[in-house]
Amino acid sequence: MSNHLTRVLSRPEFIALIAALMALNAMAIDVMLPALPYMGAALGVESENERQFVISAYMLGFGLAQLAFGPLSDRFGRRAPLFVGILVYVLAAVAAIFSPSFGVLLALRFIQGLGAAGTRVIATSMVRDIYSGREMAEVMSLTFMVFMAIPVIAPGVGQILLMTGPWQTIFIFMAGLATVSGVWGFLRLPETLAPADRRPLTFGAVTDGFRLVISNRSAFMYGLAGTFTFGALFGFISTSQQVYVDIYGLGPYFPVAFAAMAALMAVSSFTNSRIVRRLGMRRLSHGAMLVFTAVSGIWLALSIMGFMPLWLFFMLLAVVMFCFGWAASNMNSLSMEPLGAVAGTAASVFGFIQTVGGALIGSFIGQQFNGTVVPVAAGYFTMGVLALACILIAENGKLFGVGKEYENTTVVAEAH
Repeated sequence: MSNHLTRVLSRPEFIALIAALMALNAMAIDVMLPALPYMGAALGVESENERQFVISAYMLGFGLAQLAFGPLSDRFGRRAPLFVGILVYVLAAVAAIFSPSFGVLLALRFIQGLGAAGTRVIATSMVRDIYSGREMAEVMSLTFMVFMAIPVIAPGVGQILLMTGPWQTIFIFMAGLATVSGVWGFLRLPETLAPADRRPLTFGAVTDGFRLVISNRSAFMYGLAGTFTFGALFGFISTSQQVYVDIYGLGPYFPVAFAAMAALMAVSSFTNSRIVRRLGMRRLSHGAMLVFTAVSGIWLALSIMGFMPLWLFFMLLAVVMFCFGWAASNMNSLSMEPLGAVAGTAASVFGFIQTVGGALIGSFIGQQFNGTVVPVAAGYFTMGVLALACILIAENGKLFGVGKEYENTTVVAEAH
């Protein structure tokens, strides 16, 4: 860690602050879920499917803007674009309180997503600016643990807010949370990109940065592998209510089952942070993806045979989700590892691919729902196979290799 950063805030505070910034995005999605019927009723939207546009409009803005925030942060540093993004996020949330129509609400959610893209791209870039090798993977695991804890609590927070006020209360809460995180970052978070490392914001420089990211086989293939695994996850999330309620009849206990999976992924990320320095990113992510795919294959076979009681479904899904926690954070670190010189651009490219690509894949998987868990299992298995293929391409056909990973954790940071 640079001497300046060491003087300003400790490693635990840095991790907490980065996690808080990244959590703004997850909160903006999950806290909205209980409010969709109320917003639809207030703004004259009767179709349940149309209400989902409140989420998809946000995700569209979030995905697209990541392509812009990367080059901007590589040119102007991390702080300025980050706080501009948070300001846009807050203003859009406040304006949404006064939405006169559903169309205006969707436009403001799109703008809110544009602002949130800065937190995702720049938080990842800052981690790469300061850390590398296995310590970067450890820090990413800890931030991901907090990020995955949000789906556990956000729907409940949304429900509590709805019990105390109208649906607009949720937007007040989001604006307040982003304001607190933004002020915390403004006061405590220093600039992590040295002036000498900034890249010019010209068309040639930007396209050259994108070319460096896409042409790096190892980095790009790990980023693509992450896209496939996120696609499988989004496919399950999009059909989770139908699976738990329609197939297994959990009714009001559906949020409990959903939260249990999110909590398990958070535990997985924490476990990864404890052992990644000893075992390495490659061993953990490769082993996790092998188990992920094998268990998904067993799940698919048993589902096709018609034998999938709730206890077995939950057990298999738990194994797959635990492996996802190990694979996702490590593959994200491996995709960023060779691209420190263009960390902002790299974070934006991978963020765009994983957000938009994962959402499209997940939507396709979700549309295949047929009253059984076969489509979800098939999605996990197929995406696992594709992710393994990407890993093999990245590693020249070899698994568990050391490759270019920093085995001795020669990092730019020092732990507190």
